[in-house]
Amino acid sequence: MIFIAVKFTVRPERADEWLALVDDFTRATRDEPGNIFFEWSRSVDTPDQFVLLEAFASSAAGAAHVGSEHFKTAMNWMPDVVAATPEIINVEVPGEGWSRMAEVTPRASQDHP
Repeated sequence: MIFIAVKFTVRPERADEWLALVDDFTRATRDEPGNIFFEWSRSVDTPDQFVLLEAFASSAAGAAHVGSEHFKTAMNWMPDVVAATPEIINVEVPGEGWSRMAEVTPRASQDHP
C-alpha cells in the first residue's frame, strides 16, 4: 500500500473555501479503482492548514492517480490558493488500509461515568 500524508497551508483568505474547492478532486480520487482512502482534516493548531491522508493499493494505482485528469486539474489551480509549497510524506507500507489500535478500545457504557 502507498500511504501519503500532505500538509497544505492555504492563503488565509481562501482557507474557509478550501474543502469546497477540493470537493471535485476528492470525489474523483475516491472513485479511482486503486484508491483505499482520501481524507481531509483541518489543523486545530494552524487554521489555514489542511492535512490530506491518502492511500493507494499499489505503486501502479498511485501512478494512475498522478496521471489522472482530476489530479492535473487540481495541480493547475492549487498554486493560486496555497500559501506555501505543501509538505509530503510518501511511503510504501504493508497492509491494505487502516488497522485497529490495540491499546484503546471502547468500554461498555456501564463501565464509565
